Amino acid sequence: MKIYVGSLSHDVTEDDLRAAFEPFGPVESVNLAKDKSTGKPKGFAFVEMPDSANGGAAIAGLNGKDLRGRAIVVNEARARAEGPPR
Repeated sequence: MKIYVGSLSHDVTEDDLRAAFEPFGPVESVNLAKDKSTGKPKGFAFVEMPDSANGGAAIAGLNGKDLRGRAIVVNEARARAEGPPR
């Protein structure tokens, strides 16, 4: 299950996210979005968990919780809309 995590502090690391999600089950990957030109975090990330039951529990347990001073938004990631090539 792919999970969107938004409203992140710019201090949050991939390790912070992994530590927040692991109590709910195994984490396959954490992808913290960064600006290509500056390398600074964009304030959102995607976390992948192999089991949708664990992913649902993580969403319910973490949405609105504080992570490094900010209430985070956690929900199931939506598929990208097809658009023209960049």
